[in-house]
Amino acid sequence: MNSPAPDPALSTAIASIQQSLNWYASQRRHWNYPPNLELQGAVRQDIQAMHQALAKLEQRVFKIAAFGLVSRGKSTVINALLGEKRLETGPLHGVTQWPQSVRWCSNDKIQIDLIDTPGLDEIAGGARAAMAQTVAHQADLILFVIAGDITQTEFTALQTLRQAQKPLLLVFNKIDLYPEQDQQQIFAQLQSLTPDGEDSPIFSAEDIVLVAAEPPPIMVRVEYGNSPKGSRPSPALEERWEKPAPKLDQLRQKIFTILNQDGSQLLALNALRQVEQAEKNIATKTIEIRTAEADQLISKYMRYKALAIAVNPIGLLDLAASVITDLLLIRNLARIYGLPITSYEAGRIWKKVLIGAGGILLSQWVSALFLGLQKTASLVENPGNLAAYAGGALLQGGVAAYSTYIVGEGAKIYLAQGASWGNAGTSTAIAKIKNDAPPDSMLRRLDDVGGEG
Repeated sequence: MNSPAPDPALSTAIASIQQSLNWYASQRRHWNYPPNLELQGAVRQDIQAMHQALAKLEQRVFKIAAFGLVSRGKSTVINALLGEKRLETGPLHGVTQWPQSVRWCSNDKIQIDLIDTPGLDEIAGGARAAMAQTVAHQADLILFVIAGDITQTEFTALQTLRQAQKPLLLVFNKIDLYPEQDQQQIFAQLQSLTPDGEDSPIFSAEDIVLVAAEPPPIMVRVEYGNSPKGSRPSPALEERWEKPAPKLDQLRQKIFTILNQDGSQLLALNALRQVEQAEKNIATKTIEIRTAEADQLISKYMRYKALAIAVNPIGLLDLAASVITDLLLIRNLARIYGLPITSYEAGRIWKKVLIGAGGILLSQWVSALFLGLQKTASLVENPGNLAAYAGGALLQGGVAAYSTYIVGEGAKIYLAQGASWGNAGTSTAIAKIKNDAPPDSMLRRLDDVGGEG
């Protein structure tokens, strides 16, 4: 069988994640610093998450998770999609005690897993939130199953799940229990669900699907035909219970429409977001564990900068020396933290620190430049007046040292964002996939939910 043609979104994501793993899983991430056993233990789970994201992409496994309250028919909906009863269902609450994943279908392009979850109202609050967050983080598409008018608990859960920035379908199950008029009335109400503080409803009409995953048996009359020829006609009748077929065509069609239009992009974005979060976790943990080394480095650069600027007799060169010293500091901080960074990225962080510090750094540089010009002028006008030169130099050196402290502390904050920069960084890859998506793509709609996630 021929291999499927490479998909641009998947290729971009795989290359980006492989680059991240090549960096974080190798000794190069410490450069000339010895490996730290505490750090290695702290980031092990995040590196494992990156490996899992890459494996999911390479195997092209698209995960669909079903959420909802108890007795809404989540397991029944999944069984109906599977075409067989592979998940346990029953009249009692709590049949599903933990998330369960089953393979639905696969071909040479993609594999689809369905994830069943416990009822959101049956798990303790903290455990419920953790379970929902974990499963939603892994899923590429979310099905939220209801069975009538939506409750406040369901509405709250919906708003939380939206923050995962995944496609979200509202599955109105058990429609066979409602007359047509009631179905349409509830359908209209579901389209008007709008969170507080927002202008747009959560769902459009195309995001809501009506299903009957397990219609109850109905009584049917079966006529077998007339009696033998010559006798009085008396057709044989029999009444029996028959189970109607599930009404799931609308949901099945919607799922495959999403897969065909946006499946690879959604799969790629989800994997990249998982790796991006893992990178941020690694950066944060690394900075926490190596903060003492970083503080020592900042102190050293403060001394170097103060001394260099103090002894430099040409005031106009002080500003250039200050910028160069700051950029070197940022790059060496990144080396301590084991974060890949180029000179260009160091410059970007320096600009962010400048903006973030507001007028503090600018006023420091203006003061330093003014003092530097005074220092130069005093030396030109009276070369023997070393006392005036030394006084200006010391004051200017102190100002320069403080500006380096501001740059160093600000850089630590921005370095905590991880190694998602660069031509193949995760942030860059995410932006590329989004920009390449058609205007009517579901990816464009997800951008409007909850900001960047």
